[in-house]
Amino acid sequence: MKLIDTHCHLYSEQFDADREQVIANAKRMGVDRILLPNVDLQTVAGMHELVANHPTVCYPMIGLHPCDVKPDFESEIAQLFSFFDSHTYCAVGEIGIDLYWDKSTQDIQEKAFVIQIEFALEKGLPVAIHSRNATHRIIEILKEYKGRGLRGVFHCFSESIELAQEIIKLDGFLLGIGGVLTFKNAGLPEVLQQIDMKHIILETDSPYLPPVPHRGKRNEPAYTRLVAEKLADVKGLSLREVAEITTENAERLFGL
Repeated sequence: MKLIDTHCHLYSEQFDADREQVIANAKRMGVDRILLPNVDLQTVAGMHELVANHPTVCYPMIGLHPCDVKPDFESEIAQLFSFFDSHTYCAVGEIGIDLYWDKSTQDIQEKAFVIQIEFALEKGLPVAIHSRNATHRIIEILKEYKGRGLRGVFHCFSESIELAQEIIKLDGFLLGIGGVLTFKNAGLPEVLQQIDMKHIILETDSPYLPPVPHRGKRNEPAYTRLVAEKLADVKGLSLREVAEITTENAERLFGL
């Protein structure tokens, strides 16, 4: 059985003390590949080092996180994309819009999002989307690209069946499901009961959002298996079936 953690910040300083053990834990739980979304210029070096040390396990993305979009975002994005000259990436991400922390930057967040979408199209890569209090707006923007081959994932999806269906209608976009699925009263199990498995991939968003029974602690890629087990229960499938389907979905989306 093989699982893929499609969204993990393993380069985070929270893993500095035991990063190799965390990777070993993941492998022991059947998680044999870990996808690394970038955040900003400061996280690139650590991400590249991880990939160099674990080329068959860690796969990098490149992008500017919406919470890190500053007035000089165009310069930072240009510097990030210059790494394409010497590195290979499986996606452009983590990009998107976050109106939870700071609505005042919405305009430049949207501009940064569009620039990075256009770049992903140019490179033929999927996008890993961060959406917080902004899913309706993001869907509006993505509708402008329908029919142009844009594809990607709404990472850490935890919203309504209506929004899930709108995302699916975009064609080429999947739902990234993580630890929130295990939270009591999250409502996500009821939503996913109505969603075909072909639209779902698994993730942890480590070190954030650990699943039950690890809430309040550091998340890690090994816990992808806990998400898979919960999804199997929700969908009435075996763990092996969930692993096979979500792994195939991830491989297809990210070209793994």
